[in-house]
Amino acid sequence: MKKLISLVCVLAMVLALCACGASEPAAAPAADDGAESYVVGICQLVQHPALDAATQGFKDALTAALGDSVSFIEQNASGDSATCATICNQLVSEEVDLILANATAALQAAAAATNQIPVLGTSITDYGTALGADDWTGVSGTNLSGTSDLAPLDGQAQMLSELFPDAKVVGLLYCSGEPNSKYQADVITPMLQELGYEVKAYTFADSNDVSNVTASACADCDVLYIPTDNTAASCTEAINNVAINEGTPIIAGEEGICSGCGVATLSISYYDLGTATGEMALEILTQGADVSSMEVRYAPSFTKKFNAANCETLGIEVPSDYLAIG
Repeated sequence: MKKLISLVCVLAMVLALCACGASEPAAAPAADDGAESYVVGICQLVQHPALDAATQGFKDALTAALGDSVSFIEQNASGDSATCATICNQLVSEEVDLILANATAALQAAAAATNQIPVLGTSITDYGTALGADDWTGVSGTNLSGTSDLAPLDGQAQMLSELFPDAKVVGLLYCSGEPNSKYQADVITPMLQELGYEVKAYTFADSNDVSNVTASACADCDVLYIPTDNTAASCTEAINNVAINEGTPIIAGEEGICSGCGVATLSISYYDLGTATGEMALEILTQGADVSSMEVRYAPSFTKKFNAANCETLGIEVPSDYLAIG
């Protein structure tokens, strides 16, 4: 009988232990809610209002659609092309899902760093020039696409003629190291010549000779035109100090340059351009769109704007359809 009782006790203990094990199973892995997450790398050439706005528009578009499912690795090259290459190589090593290349040097660096990860450019004037593609059709056929900030150069030439019909000589002021700036200068030159102006080009290599080159241009010309140019955009104070002192007005290719040293511009919204680039990124990340077949997209609208302070200083009256830069 004692043996039977002992056996019953042992069985009871075994059953109790089994019950305890059943009531406290090993922790199960967290449930997968099915939401995919994305890491997007951003390489921006230099900090200034136009490029900053494009980056912000891009991020806002993705965040609005994906919320916490998207994160960004954002770096600024401080105007140095070699740093762009370092940043893009780092982003590739991080295995990001997509790269935003903001400005030409950033796009060129991203193109050299990867032919696998989708790359979207923004604030790029002409992709054919930026990528060295003589037969550019608007579609890369590679892992690259994006948006262009090219404003209608014929419209900018007409703006210059509207505001300065009596001017004789127009100086084109831009950085010789930026191929997209030269592209714009080459395109607008015959347009200005057809309007009766003599056109002269004045190029600076970097920020160190901006003031001297601007002074030469102001001495020779009645009005200056500065295309969308990253180096000029980062040196507007130096340019403005010379031009205002010489009484030489400047028509600018974009609003950021105009607000710093110009009198008027026919410009796009860089924030909207960044938003459009973000929408392209969403198509790639969430809809499986093939970046190699995506056409480069352009700003949908342009606005005549003027720098009220510079216009007042130089005694320039603008038509009523121009908006003051806020």
